[in-house]
Amino acid sequence: MLDSADFKPQWFSAPGATIAHLLKATNTNIIDFAWEMDFTESEAEDLIEGRMPITDPIAERLQVSLGVSATFWRVRDAQYRNDALRLAQEIPQDSGKNWLRELPVRDMVSFGWISDQPDLNGKVAECLRYFDIPTLEMWDERMAMLLATAKLRTSQTLKSNPAALAAWLRRGEIEANQIQCQGWNADRFREQLGSIRQLSWQKDPKTFIPQLRNACAKVGVALVIAKAPDGCRASGATKFVSENKAMLMLSFRYLSDDHFWFSFFHEAGHLILHGKDQTFFEGEPHELCGYEQEADAFAERMVIPDQYRDEYNRLTVNKISILKFATKIGICPGIVVGQLQHSGRLKHNYLNYLKRRYSW
Repeated sequence: MLDSADFKPQWFSAPGATIAHLLKATNTNIIDFAWEMDFTESEAEDLIEGRMPITDPIAERLQVSLGVSATFWRVRDAQYRNDALRLAQEIPQDSGKNWLRELPVRDMVSFGWISDQPDLNGKVAECLRYFDIPTLEMWDERMAMLLATAKLRTSQTLKSNPAALAAWLRRGEIEANQIQCQGWNADRFREQLGSIRQLSWQKDPKTFIPQLRNACAKVGVALVIAKAPDGCRASGATKFVSENKAMLMLSFRYLSDDHFWFSFFHEAGHLILHGKDQTFFEGEPHELCGYEQEADAFAERMVIPDQYRDEYNRLTVNKISILKFATKIGICPGIVVGQLQHSGRLKHNYLNYLKRRYSW
């Protein structure tokens, strides 16, 4: 059993990083860990992400669950919180205020990404913890890297705030790291998409999203669905969080089935077609670059497979024909309506009742 004497604190590392490492080493998923700790899954996530302090009772439970002494966990948590506050206090107040103005702090608190703090230093410390950085200089480096590697599909009139975009993407990274996946396999992912299409018929996201997430995890894709904060207009994003794990992130910004599923297949196209070195964001439509044209074409083939394309092109645009065609090709009718509207064959205010609206 480890003891506090073995503990060598790092400059800024939450105890949750150690917990996550131990869970991975023992192949324990977060659901089983929550059960062992007598937590809800949400409480277990709060602990791993550093939002929940490690009290004496929690330290004792961690000792039983993970085989590491309660003293270790108490010291580890105290050192982490002292380091976070110290580093925040070293940042000039004006710099801290300016940085917080860039971030969607209100939504980050509301969504449970960070805890609410009463003073400036506490707020800065929470945001440093969230982004896992010790200084604002490192924030500048991270933003420069993000903008250098990101391909953003946004309009000129509705651009995302880069800091809000970074906050949303960071949430995706945190959740993706907690999802256990098999190794990335592009060919198997492409094969899986055929059966995944059938999930579009299911009405309730609470039913089909766990199934979708499990199917993705089997081929190395961590599916994350997280609300976009104020200033972030992204509907989807993809990146590789490790050599063998891809993240496919959706915001559920549009709550209709046609938008959700087309966005999913579009992001899948990026992962399959465009390699591991870029981060892709989708927002408002604009003049498409080559990457986006390829991902759109991939999604179009997924929702209307090539063998049905001629029949689709001849389709009589009415309710009965759309329902029969959707049933035949195994996709929900709302997606067919969305494709017809996008191509201009159907007015955007016509037959929308065939689309299914999801609740968040």
